[in-house]
Amino acid sequence: MFEGIYFANPNYLWLLLILPIVLTWQIISRNKIQPLLKMPSLSNFQEGSFFWTRIFQGFFLFRLCAIGLIILAIARPQTVDISTRTKTNKGIDIVMAIDVSSSMLAQDLKPDRLTALKRVAAEFIEDRRSDRIGLVVYAGESYTKTPITSDKNIVKSSMREINFQGFIEDGTAIGMGLATSVNRLKNSKAKSKIIILLTDGVNNSGFIDPKIATELAVEFGIKTYTIGLGSNGTALAPVGILPNGKFKYGLTKVEIDEALLKEIATKTGGIYFRATNNQKLEEIYQEINKLEKTEIEEFKYYNYEEKYRMLILLAIGFIIIEWMFRNTLFKSFI
Repeated sequence: MFEGIYFANPNYLWLLLILPIVLTWQIISRNKIQPLLKMPSLSNFQEGSFFWTRIFQGFFLFRLCAIGLIILAIARPQTVDISTRTKTNKGIDIVMAIDVSSSMLAQDLKPDRLTALKRVAAEFIEDRRSDRIGLVVYAGESYTKTPITSDKNIVKSSMREINFQGFIEDGTAIGMGLATSVNRLKNSKAKSKIIILLTDGVNNSGFIDPKIATELAVEFGIKTYTIGLGSNGTALAPVGILPNGKFKYGLTKVEIDEALLKEIATKTGGIYFRATNNQKLEEIYQEINKLEKTEIEEFKYYNYEEKYRMLILLAIGFIIIEWMFRNTLFKSFI
């Protein structure tokens, strides 16, 4: 009955302590208020008269209830309905540039670099609920896998489809991957534009110099986070193709152009990260997620419904009932 009811002025509830005090005083002093008539015999009085006398004495409870209800009304019981609306003040457009060269099938991350990346990147996409995200893939050349969109299901579906199947020339064209990403973001109206560029090698393909692509990113105000993916030393990676069309694996040296990746990040205002295992890769994306926060303003609307009116009506009802009985049926008791 009282679930969800709050009091706007709860301090007035202390006044309810007066009620048991007044009731106790009434019980103690009732003989003084209602004098007794001592008779040698009560046989001539009807037993019903005692019943009506007790009812008359009970009228005080009506007044006591009315006072209690008035105190509760003064405390202003009410229910509160809260509705919330959120507004994104600072949207972020993000392009994830992913290296899909054959070396991304190296198994120093489990089960391999590309699979580990897809799993972590999918979690990152899921967390960016208020942002738009696009995908660019590159190897010896680059192309847009998914234009910038706010539909996370499309982005995650496209992420799952990324595989090395020889659709594009093998190699690592970091400059082209970065330039394609810049091209997707240059006309963006977002307050913040971000590229997350991941590679596991050195720039050895493409016709765009990574430094030129970096200058383009700086010109359009696009911050770039770079990630070097791969363990230190050697890793089991594809070294050839078997007659059945499957890759032949062998130990290869892990070579990442960290100097270039650091330069790209520094000039564009981003940060360079090195992911040597699955856990480190997860931590990097979590760190980027924390660094690039979307500003969301929350508005709360409070709708108060006052409940004191019914208490006042009940109190008035008790007072009227007492007054009517005292001045009609029980007038002779006064």
